Amino acid sequence: MEFKWQVETIGQSAKQFLAQQGVSHRMFSQINHSNGQILVNNVAVAPATKLAVGDALTLIVPAEPADPNVPVSHEPLAIVSEDPNFLVVSKPAGLTVVPGPSNRTDTLVNRVKGHLVAEQEVNLVPHVITRLDRDTSGLVLLAKHRLANSWMNQELSDHTLVKRYLAFVGGRLDQDHAMIDAPLRRADDGFNQIVADDGKPAQTEYWVKQRTASFTLVEVLLHTGRTHQIRAHFESIGHPLLGDALYGGDQQLITRQALHAFHLDYPDPVTHQHQTFEQPLPDDMQHLLS
Repeated sequence: MEFKWQVETIGQSAKQFLAQQGVSHRMFSQINHSNGQILVNNVAVAPATKLAVGDALTLIVPAEPADPNVPVSHEPLAIVSEDPNFLVVSKPAGLTVVPGPSNRTDTLVNRVKGHLVAEQEVNLVPHVITRLDRDTSGLVLLAKHRLANSWMNQELSDHTLVKRYLAFVGGRLDQDHAMIDAPLRRADDGFNQIVADDGKPAQTEYWVKQRTASFTLVEVLLHTGRTHQIRAHFESIGHPLLGDALYGGDQQLITRQALHAFHLDYPDPVTHQHQTFEQPLPDDMQHLLS
């Protein structure tokens, strides 16, 4: 793939200029190891080459061939949006995102690879940007090539990529708006996360959307991205998510954690236009409101 820019400032090297375009140091290493090239005015140059105003810089990124250890799946894939760089999909509850010991043949990544193969794409390695737990539903953003992955990892670091969730938690939350600020780490004797002084910093902000006698619907914004953060934080304040067996949630109304990634927005690193996507509650969560 080729990516082109026009140089508008003086005194930068090609590497410095590309770093400003979101090409990370790690990305440079990958390009070098896969015979990528930097062209200035259609001539191959070294990364340290100084640029002049008006130079045309081209970055050639070799295609990523398919990993033979990741099978193709042609099971349904709910595509919300697609362009040459990114893919936004709606993941159903119960579908694992990446292959692992319990499922190597039909995860979200296998299905996306099947879609890329069917579309005869040259890059066949899906890069998951916003991962969800198996039983969490909602929007997932994937990069279709390694440079797009580099762009979005930078946006994650800069907090310009925003994800919002809807969750049903047990009991009635008194505050309409609050921040749960409590460090998390993995429990010594299980897969669950616990609040502990020696954990990593974690902040979960929420707004109450609706209350009933037995549960509260909240909108959630993560300020950090710890494993099981929403689930562990609400359990820590005595309001585990409905259906969340791992964290002690009530399973009478729903049998999976009642958590849905409903909102995603980010500035497109190529067009610089703001992208916003929303996905309604799935039937099993919507049923809780009826």
